[in-house]
Amino acid sequence: MNNNIFAITAEKTAEAARASARRLKAPDYSVSPSGVFDHIAAFIIGFAAGFAVLFIFYKIAALSIIGGGLSGTAWIFVSSNGAVNKRKRKLRAQFFDLLEALSVSMRAGSPAAKAIVSARDDLTLLYPDESDIIVEVDIIIGKFRNTVPLSEAFADFAERSGIDDIAGFASIYATIEGKSSRANEIVRETQQIISDKMEIEMEIETLMIAAKSEVTIMLFMPLVILAVVGYAGAGFMDLIYTTTVGRLVATVGFILFIISFIMARKFSNVKL
Repeated sequence: MNNNIFAITAEKTAEAARASARRLKAPDYSVSPSGVFDHIAAFIIGFAAGFAVLFIFYKIAALSIIGGGLSGTAWIFVSSNGAVNKRKRKLRAQFFDLLEALSVSMRAGSPAAKAIVSARDDLTLLYPDESDIIVEVDIIIGKFRNTVPLSEAFADFAERSGIDDIAGFASIYATIEGKSSRANEIVRETQQIISDKMEIEMEIETLMIAAKSEVTIMLFMPLVILAVVGYAGAGFMDLIYTTTVGRLVATVGFILFIISFIMARKFSNVKL
């Protein structure tokens, strides 16, 4: 009788744990977190920029409106991609804090599973419950309570996040799980590697700020000159806007501007 009661209780506990795990929706970090307002704001910015550039080069309102609509639509995707990358950078920094909390708990002698629970308590002092890292830790804990190995939970986290540092840690942890007593050292070493990479990236970003400002000025200064000369030049630029050769020159200049803009954005994003 007692055995039956124990079995029923254990089954109910397991089912409750499985239900709790199902309630935790695993985030998809390839999907932009931008909302409708963000998309509208991005479209307005892209439309205004596209309209202004085309009007400076061609002074054709209809063409500028169409081009502005296209650039606004394109900027929605650019802005959404930027939001995805920003979310991943934020998650990477949060993962660094998770490793630090794990390392502290494991140095105190806690096993990995208990250390993760302790790390969650520490992270709640830094981040709200709806933050990505808290959600991910809850998912990992829920999976572990449903007899899913921690290595598989970390591997799933790494796959969904698409972050190399998390993938590297998951791969290393899968190799040493249950086979090494150096888990604490490996967590600490991984944390140090991420810390070094983040420090280098911050130094590069600091050095690139001035270069980015110079590139932006050099990129948009010709537009300012064209706008000033076109509107205050007493007909000096009329041939550009009224002749076939002038339209051809304006088109070549517009294409060169677009190429320069794309190259400036590409080369200003340095990845380690």
